[in-house]
Amino acid sequence: MPITAKLSKKFYDRFGDDIAGELVDWFNSVDTTYRTDLRELNERNFERFDGRLEQRLAQMAGMLHTEIGETRVSLIKWMFVFWTGMTVTNVGIMFALARLVG
Repeated sequence: MPITAKLSKKFYDRFGDDIAGELVDWFNSVDTTYRTDLRELNERNFERFDGRLEQRLAQMAGMLHTEIGETRVSLIKWMFVFWTGMTVTNVGIMFALARLVG
């Protein structure tokens, strides 16, 4: 949404319509140029930001995948220890009951 520069009536009366019109046109062209430059700069900055964000997300996904793998190994190890302990305890109880009964 371009903003059109306007000058006061006094300015037009003092310098004339031609000069004031040229000055308004120049202000508007400078404004358009700066807006275009700013838009391009913002787009480049966003592209850099987006690239860095994608890179960091990929790194975090890799770290998360590794962490989940390590947690899974640890969980399996502790499950094996638990079930081994439970099996040894149950077999011991069965032998103790067999001695008491028999």
